[in-house]
Amino acid sequence: DAMMPRLTDEDYELDEKQRSVTYTETGTEKLEGWLTENGTLEGSLWEPANISIVHHANQALRAHKLYTRDKDYIVKDGQVMLIDEFTGRMMEGRRLSEGLHQAIEAKEQVDIKPENQTLASITFQNYFRLYKKLAGMTGTALTEADEFADIYNLGVVDLPTNKPIQRIDEDDVVYRTAKAKYAEIVTDVRECHAKGQPVLLGTASIEKSEVLSNLLTAAKIPHKVLNARHHEQEAQIVANAGVPGAITVATNMAGRGTDIQLGGNFEMRLEQEKAEQEAKLGRELTESELSLLTSQIKADIEVKKKQALDAGGLYVLGTERHESRRIDNQLRGRTGRQGDPGKSKFYISIEDDLMRIFAAERMDNVMRRLGIKEDEGITHPWMNKAMETSQKKIEQRNFEIRKNVLKYDDVINDQRKAIFEQRMDFMRAENVSDTILDMREDVINNLVTRTMPERAYAEQWDMDGLAEALRQDFAIDMPVKDWASEEGVANQEIAERIHNGV
Repeated sequence: DAMMPRLTDEDYELDEKQRSVTYTETGTEKLEGWLTENGTLEGSLWEPANISIVHHANQALRAHKLYTRDKDYIVKDGQVMLIDEFTGRMMEGRRLSEGLHQAIEAKEQVDIKPENQTLASITFQNYFRLYKKLAGMTGTALTEADEFADIYNLGVVDLPTNKPIQRIDEDDVVYRTAKAKYAEIVTDVRECHAKGQPVLLGTASIEKSEVLSNLLTAAKIPHKVLNARHHEQEAQIVANAGVPGAITVATNMAGRGTDIQLGGNFEMRLEQEKAEQEAKLGRELTESELSLLTSQIKADIEVKKKQALDAGGLYVLGTERHESRRIDNQLRGRTGRQGDPGKSKFYISIEDDLMRIFAAERMDNVMRRLGIKEDEGITHPWMNKAMETSQKKIEQRNFEIRKNVLKYDDVINDQRKAIFEQRMDFMRAENVSDTILDMREDVINNLVTRTMPERAYAEQWDMDGLAEALRQDFAIDMPVKDWASEEGVANQEIAERIHNGV
């Protein structure tokens, strides 16, 4: 870990598209030199004895160059907590395997915990296939229709909305730099705040949400931040996100499962104000007091809802596109619920992760040819199409990766089924002694076949190996060597003696 900061760009090759990083020849030579110098390495890196050192060196490189703090993980209470890229939530109890989590812990200088031992595993796809009936409902399944058909043999049906959609989805605005993009976002948010329009700002990572929060603070715009750091206040923040003039910065709204209600959330507010009044009075509210409080809150929420609607409804402002169109659609879908008016718009810069990795050069050339300055934005349906094409490519690539993982898991799945079937037989059986005897017989036969092949001479039999295997597997000593030296003895006869002795 201490050697990673000493590496330069020439020492490794980083492929952000494939999420891979490898040492170059120069980097390998440097690493070998440093490890030999501090006494960690004896001989060459590629000697069989040093294979674990190579593995740890590769994981340290991945931890430093592929995994970013406040994007892929956060450090909380001295622990490295992974972040779900789709929901922006902490994945408590989840750890990366093969020493990668330990490499990140070393990088962040927190306690290095031992690796988890996986006793059994199954892919989501094969887990879902265990059910005889399979169905689901979500507002964003249409973009993944091919995968549902291919993997689960399920069709996707598009249902009409309960009320006509009044949401206005504006074209993306593309800037050449992130600085210009953020400056325009702050200006837009300030105008919305001034006229009392609630705004939900969607970001792709904790890091970006905090950058945006700092800019809003500098511009003296009051706001709340909803990310994995503040997840305890999630319900409270979401409850107030629809109040006129409320500004909420959120990391990935997917899976939040809570509607942003214009004017505020009645249940949450009633619970809060009831608790406050009861604490002040030192007793529970009477039925009439509770009824009065309820009607006051309802009336106030109606007034605030009208103010928010008059200002244009909830404005969802995406600060960059995600790798998946589904996540963007989930963010858009936070506004215009149940026929309410609303607006959604994405601000993008060529320096955003998605653009930088997949489309930056082409887009930058187009903008230069059009004479677009650094602080100017461009809006054009072609830009939206280019973005969607990039996202489709990534989705297709990720789908292919999942398909390949499933191909391998399908092979393991047959073994898994056989083992679990056997386990169920044991659990259902009243007496398992016959099964145990059969298994013991199989083990002994396999040992005899391995150490005393049929066509081999008695002198070629591995009797020491057989004696050791019997000691390890059955904790018994048998004079198998003496039996083998008997005149005319056959391997089947020795196998029978072992069966009888065990």
